[in-house]
Amino acid sequence: MRHTDDEESESMSMNQLFHRFPTLLSLWCMLSAFGTYACMYGFRKPFTAATFEGTVHGDQLKLWLVSAQIAGYMLSKLIGIKVVSEMTRERRAFTLIGLIAVSELALVFFAITPAPYNAVWMFTNGLPLGMIFGIVLGFLEGRKMSEVFIAVLCASFILADGFTKSVGTWLLDCGISDFWMPATAGGIFYFPLLLFVVMLGSVPPPTAVDCEHRNERHPMTGKERKIMLLKYAPLLGGITLTYLLVTVMRSMRADFAPEIWKNLGVHVDKGIFTRSELYVGIVVTSLAVPLSLIRNNRTAMLFSLGLCLIGLICCLCSFALFHNNDLSPFAFMVMLGIGMYVPYVMVHTSIFERFVAYTKERGNIGFLMSVADSAGYIGYCALLMLKEPLRKFAEEANHGQKFLDFFTTISITVLSFATIFMMLSLIAALRIKPIKS
Repeated sequence: MRHTDDEESESMSMNQLFHRFPTLLSLWCMLSAFGTYACMYGFRKPFTAATFEGTVHGDQLKLWLVSAQIAGYMLSKLIGIKVVSEMTRERRAFTLIGLIAVSELALVFFAITPAPYNAVWMFTNGLPLGMIFGIVLGFLEGRKMSEVFIAVLCASFILADGFTKSVGTWLLDCGISDFWMPATAGGIFYFPLLLFVVMLGSVPPPTAVDCEHRNERHPMTGKERKIMLLKYAPLLGGITLTYLLVTVMRSMRADFAPEIWKNLGVHVDKGIFTRSELYVGIVVTSLAVPLSLIRNNRTAMLFSLGLCLIGLICCLCSFALFHNNDLSPFAFMVMLGIGMYVPYVMVHTSIFERFVAYTKERGNIGFLMSVADSAGYIGYCALLMLKEPLRKFAEEANHGQKFLDFFTTISITVLSFATIFMMLSLIAALRIKPIKS
């Protein structure tokens, strides 16, 4: 009993400290969320830096492994629609630690299982990781500064995508094999992740003022989830379809970055991923953060949708400029990344956050993000299954064009449809009316 009282006393003193110094709470939220999710990427992305050349089924193995991990990640998102939306804050920190532990154990078994049978462990590795974002999001949503907190969280996966692959490349340069490198990288990130999760677990719930401005957030029942989806189907459907298409392009750009850079004629060193994504992260985060200054939830939601539309147009322009030799390969990848990440990040930071706040519906954005992410990764899994036959068809039709040509064709098609869906979402948002108190 004495131990419990001491823990409650420490918790109370921490909460009092946060109440007295709101800036400390803001910095604490941003650091703990950024660190937690950035470290999670250390269990997911380093293996994509490996080429697996000279191994059994060498040229096909990486595609199988990427597909297996994405399939597990997609299934995790589907499970998260229920699990994340119903999770109480008391269970979040312990759940995070358990999910990461399962993911790291899968990487160890991946290393000791012969290829290609070890693909099943890459599926197992992705299975716990898909719910991490929604759980972390639960600590940050429903606050006056939520856009800022979530923008920093999104910056973590933009920067960590490149940084963790750079760590993977460094480990390969140190002589660690392609198969042991993922587990080794996970071991490097595991203990820092524990520290950040403990920090995240000490974040207090939103204040009464937060709830007044952003609507109180609640765990959702199955009936509540169904009602929300049906009631706002035009808006949520348009956003989800846009998010699906953007996820396909973002994931292709990330998972096959070494191949794209090589086709652009750029030497792939262990720092190029970090350098390119640093510029992307700075620009996208700088666009998301000022949205927290807009007090009117409807205005902020519409403004966010408008930024998404501009980002998609930016993507299409980057291909035209590069084709006309008006952009260097590095500038092309950065501009493309910015354009893709703007709608991707706006959905995370502002659109769903302000949607719940404006409509005053009972729910949480962890549910909405799980729905959007599920659709996004279903689309990406479908594309991975079709990638090889489509690329072979393109090579035959275009006399041996490279992967960059395939990527360009798919990108322009997908981004054009995404632009149309975003326009329809903006029109639907203009017609929404909030629940009267």
